[in-house]
Amino acid sequence: MADLFDTGAAAPEGQGQGHRPLADRLRPKSLGEVIGQEQVLGPEAPLGVMLAAGSLGSLIFWGPPGVGKTTIARLLADETDLHFVQISAIFSGVAELKKVFQEARHRRQNGQGTLLFVDEIHRFNKAQQDGFLPYMEDGTILLVGATTENPSFELNAALLSRSQVLVLTRLTLSDLERLAQRAEREMDRALPLDGPAREALLEMADGDGRALLNLIEQIAAWKVEGKLGTEGLASRLMRRAAKYDKSGDEHFNLISALHKSVRGSDPDAALYWLARMLTGGEDPRYLARRITRMAVEDIGLADTHAHRVCLDAWETYERLGSPEGELALGQAVTYLALAPKSNAGYAAFKAAMREAKKTGSEPPPKHILNAPTKLMKEQGYGAGYAYDHDAEDGFSGQNYFPETMKRPVLYQPVERGFERELKKRLDYFSKLRMKRN
Repeated sequence: MADLFDTGAAAPEGQGQGHRPLADRLRPKSLGEVIGQEQVLGPEAPLGVMLAAGSLGSLIFWGPPGVGKTTIARLLADETDLHFVQISAIFSGVAELKKVFQEARHRRQNGQGTLLFVDEIHRFNKAQQDGFLPYMEDGTILLVGATTENPSFELNAALLSRSQVLVLTRLTLSDLERLAQRAEREMDRALPLDGPAREALLEMADGDGRALLNLIEQIAAWKVEGKLGTEGLASRLMRRAAKYDKSGDEHFNLISALHKSVRGSDPDAALYWLARMLTGGEDPRYLARRITRMAVEDIGLADTHAHRVCLDAWETYERLGSPEGELALGQAVTYLALAPKSNAGYAAFKAAMREAKKTGSEPPPKHILNAPTKLMKEQGYGAGYAYDHDAEDGFSGQNYFPETMKRPVLYQPVERGFERELKKRLDYFSKLRMKRN
């Protein structure tokens, strides 16, 4: 069943005792059962065409972990009646390679071909990679290498010229959902999760099928009444941040009061809480750091000078020390309290972080990727890129987000301070983008 995951040889027949990991129980029995990778396995895709023609050549699978590289290699051996041998470049040395080649040559003399699967092939050095070439050329082995690194940079040109590079992609959410459903059928029970929690689980897997099955196996072991929501799921699968020691409550209460007084544009209150902390023995360097954070978080681009005022006050304190340098901190706090406020930049950054965690490892669109090698050009890197300086108004309006991602709205400037001007610019580019797309 499910796609994927082979970290070694399967358990011999008849040894069914003991626990078998879910990923092992769901290992596909044929290429038709593999989830995802249609761009490689489909009827008109490279492997589909090779298998239909009965002519399989040496391959390099390039893709992230948990997307089926090992499983597809094993199933290719089954489809082509080749003996499957798996080694890892991490644990194999010259002596083991010589033994593998010798056994493959002997096997070939007896009429049996060998598919040699080399996991993490990029870990072999140049000499070791060169060692594969004569055995590939005379047909002793059919090499299938797997790498998570860019083959253009990590593999020898000679090895690449004798292999076809196939790009395996991270599993989509729909792929992962299919895998989760297979797991539920195998376990003969549904996961105790409501809809949002189920979506959160799929996102946690970050396109890695093996990771998803490991998470599902953990969840299946829980004794749960009813269905868990996202908070219940997160509390069980993610470590909570450690709480502050209670002896520091007053410390954090006062810094909170200072921060909120600045945010509330009350310089008198802000100065009072700053004085309370200084007289209480607070480290002025800690206050300098927190004051600078206030400029970034609550003023941002509404007053681009505020950040500089804080850094200058910090440097002044470092030069003068206490108590003279504390006056500079007081002046910075006063400036911040009276500055125009905007958390648009801060909110945009947090929204971007949420999007980044949600979308996981989605790659940039190929048209904005550089293509320094022939292989990368063949993969479409840089194709269709519009150079903005050559475009009308110096703006091409191209998409710079991952191709599968809906364009979000992250930065929303306010009508205060300098952000008024930034809002005009943002609106201008938004109109041009709509016009040119």
